[in-house]
Amino acid sequence: MATFLPPLRNLLQLLLQVGLLSLLALAAQWLVTRLALPLPSGVIGLAALLALLSLNWLPERFVARGAAWLLGELLLFFIPPVVASMHYAPLLEQYGVSLLCTLVLGSVSVLLITGFVIDRVFKYERRIRRVGAAQTLDIRHG
Repeated sequence: MATFLPPLRNLLQLLLQVGLLSLLALAAQWLVTRLALPLPSGVIGLAALLALLSLNWLPERFVARGAAWLLGELLLFFIPPVVASMHYAPLLEQYGVSLLCTLVLGSVSVLLITGFVIDRVFKYERRIRRVGAAQTLDIRHG
């Protein structure tokens, strides 16, 4: 009987953590609906989870196993949309190439612009550090 306790404990811990994350998602959905927020409930839920973890109000160990399981099984959450897209096969046949080009060009544009902005920010920060270092040297030797 003692050999069944660790797997049972792990299963219960997993269920509780997934339940906690689900409650957080439901609370975010309720908040978005109740306050008519212009953000998706997933964004609100992730922001709330980040805040709870950052403030140490919710220790990481309370959600780590459940989050790992949900991420590991993420593909299961994408199967229904793929099956549903088969319902729109004629639409995909007609506009599939243009949709694909739009998705690829949009993704590439976002990546390029993000990379450009990050490069500029890093160069700006480097320049600020150099100016600060030079001023520090001037003060010491002045």
